[in-house]
Amino acid sequence: MLQSLPPTVRLKLDQTLAQWPQWNCAPVVTRAPTIVKVLTAGISNYSVLVESEQHFVIRIDGFTPASFGLCRQTEWRALKDAYDAGLTPRPCYFNPDLGTLVSDYLPLDHAQELDVDDIARLLHRIHRLPPRHHRLNLADRILRYEKQLEHMDRTQGDELRQHGEKVSRLLEDISRQPGESVLCHNDLLRANRIYSGGKLWSIDWEYCAMASPWYDIAVIVNGDSLPEHTTEALLHSYLGRAPNDWERGTLYRYGCVYRYLEVLWYMALEKPILDAPTIGQKLAELNSMLEKSAA
Repeated sequence: MLQSLPPTVRLKLDQTLAQWPQWNCAPVVTRAPTIVKVLTAGISNYSVLVESEQHFVIRIDGFTPASFGLCRQTEWRALKDAYDAGLTPRPCYFNPDLGTLVSDYLPLDHAQELDVDDIARLLHRIHRLPPRHHRLNLADRILRYEKQLEHMDRTQGDELRQHGEKVSRLLEDISRQPGESVLCHNDLLRANRIYSGGKLWSIDWEYCAMASPWYDIAVIVNGDSLPEHTTEALLHSYLGRAPNDWERGTLYRYGCVYRYLEVLWYMALEKPILDAPTIGQKLAELNSMLEKSAA
């Protein structure tokens, strides 16, 4: 499966492997790691499983992080704090020049069921991590994606443009409301929450930044398409009480923003992984949400 890696990515992988004496491992490895298999290849990053007395994951950038508004230095610092708090695997090595990150590999438990209480506790602990300088600016991220689409000559169409205008107004409403800013994962989807050793962990922190906790929750609710009763249970567990109308409304507005960003992200990928009918379905879901928000 290594043949699936582009030559430039394979070169960065080899260079990272050659740096193994500099990896911060416990226990310390005593021999050069060998490649086991490619875990993921090509959606946005490449992940490779390697072994040297224990297993590690090497992530290699598949795009320029800055083009998506990401800050790898913030991610690295947040990862170390999250590891100290027992929330994520040990970060072992970071090379911004190569665009590579090495972390401990956690074997998955057989059962990976959704437990809203576990998710709520994980969110609480993430939101208590030390603050960082990097902040999530949703308006800037939207503008970045829209400009990328223009540069790639992928016209948005009238429907998507109208959605963008509605989302812009929602962001203006949100900005006028007071709210705290905490360190958020901002991508805590099911794929980035794993049970290992009977414990829920968070992985893939590349979108972490200071943000509203309501956006962090909205990513989970909308990215995982949680039904209403599960959403309500998650909110009750996170808040320690039933949510009020303002909290439900804030979550819903952030959900609209996330859905719009999701569509833009898929469209801005160099090699789109969703076909036109699927994009159309996501646009229809976004349109339905925006209509309800205006009601």
